[in-house]
Amino acid sequence: MEPAAPILATRTTTRLLDALVDHSNAEVWSALDARYRPIIAALARRLGLRHTDAEEVAQQTMTEFVRAYRDGRYDRSKGRLSSWILGIAHNTVRHAMRDRKRATGSAAARADDLPDTPDEGSIRSIWSEERDRAILDQALRVLRDDSSVDDRTLRAFELVGLRAVPAAQAAAQCGMSVDQVYVAKSRITSRLKTLVQQLTEAFEEDA
Repeated sequence: MEPAAPILATRTTTRLLDALVDHSNAEVWSALDARYRPIIAALARRLGLRHTDAEEVAQQTMTEFVRAYRDGRYDRSKGRLSSWILGIAHNTVRHAMRDRKRATGSAAARADDLPDTPDEGSIRSIWSEERDRAILDQALRVLRDDSSVDDRTLRAFELVGLRAVPAAQAAAQCGMSVDQVYVAKSRITSRLKTLVQQLTEAFEEDA
């Protein structure tokens, strides 16, 4: 799935949902998919699924979500969208675990035979952690796609701010002075914080 355009990445979930009733609006579906799929896949991996199974769970969850939403089964007055999607994802993970257990030789696998999963509070905590990680990744993608951000400046930030490369080494790699590297780090950090705040607010405004 292609990353959502920046203007859609910062659009509130409520506005995206309102546009989702139009079945032909592939751009909005892509934006919602980009917003939730990485979180669902990461949650599934942390609950014990392999990478390919986790990706399949994410696909199934998003497919079920959009079908249920368009059928009118989501009531905003009864809870947040993220909680609803989390419930679908958790059930889909448990079905995947049951199917995997059957495939490995236990034809009588039942829900109560499955490996213990974290309690609801722990699962919500995992969801929040992966949401924050996904938001940071998306903010970085938006920055990388921004033509007004100089490539050297962004590379210097990534080396020093994300990879903890010493400033002198980063300066040598980027053809900059150490002072320029620190300025680049400060400038990009400030923009990144603003983007993360915008994306978080857009994500959270979902009911």
